[in-house]
Formats: sequence, structure tokens, C-alpha cells
Amino acid sequence: MTTDPTMTRIGQGVELHHHRGQREAARDLFAQIWDDIGGEQGDPLHVCVLAHSMADVQDDVHQELMWDLRALAAADLVTDEQVAHVGVTFPVAGLYPSLHLNVSECYRKLGDLGRAREHLQQARAEIGVLGDDEYGRLIKGGLERLAEQLGEAI
Repeated sequence: MTTDPTMTRIGQGVELHHHRGQREAARDLFAQIWDDIGGEQGDPLHVCVLAHSMADVQDDVHQELMWDLRALAAADLVTDEQVAHVGVTFPVAGLYPSLHLNVSECYRKLGDLGRAREHLQQARAEIGVLGDDEYGRLIKGGLERLAEQLGEAI
């Protein structure tokens, strides 16, 4: 459980979206948090997690990709100490499989199968850092489905 107020607010937005089906309300909350943290100039962990969450509530795949790419870029600036401080149980490397999965899916939707495959390969290369827990199985399952859609061997 995190004591970081920004991460708590992001979690509230995720709850609105995933558990209450309130996509627009989540998007509005994420936009407010984005403004509050100073956008891309904010704390890299906040930027990463918020952009990753904001991507999930976009109606336009181009906007979804823009947010996913922001999250991926911010992840490069996050440290293991930062993720541990907010209660994440895996190192920062554990963020990358999900981030690459989402970017790959956006490129697939846009018909850029080459880039989709590149990000799928990056996600697969980094999947070993995740455990065999609910989150790890969720990401691995997403990679398997995407690989099938891209005609890649599983």
C-alpha cells in the first residue's frame, strides 16, 4: 500500500475505469493529476504510471500511443528506489513488459506491424523479471494474445 498521495490518486482513477466502468471520469481525474504534477516535467514515476493509465482511457489510438510512449520514456528515468518507495514489489525493469505490450498493441491497431513486433520482442526480452503472480500472468497472457494476433510464434 502506497502512502504517496499522487499514486493514491492515480489508483483512484484506475479504480474508476477498471472497476466502475467510468472511463470519462477516470480520464478527467488523470488530466487533473497531469496538470497537478506539471505534466512531463513531473516526477518520472508519477509521469510513467499516470501516462500508462491515461493511455488506457483514450478513445483514439493515436492519443493512446502518445500516452504510452510518454510512459515508456518516463520509465527510463525511474529508479528501483523510487518504485520500492511507493510499494511496488518488483524493480523498475518490471514496468517495461507492460509498457512495451501496450505500445505494441497500439502499433498493431494502427497497422504498423513492424513496430508492433519490435515492441513485442522487447516485452518478451524483459518478461523474466516478473514473477508467476497475478500481474506477471496478466502481462504474459497479453503478450501471448498479441503474438497470436501478429502471427508470431508463442
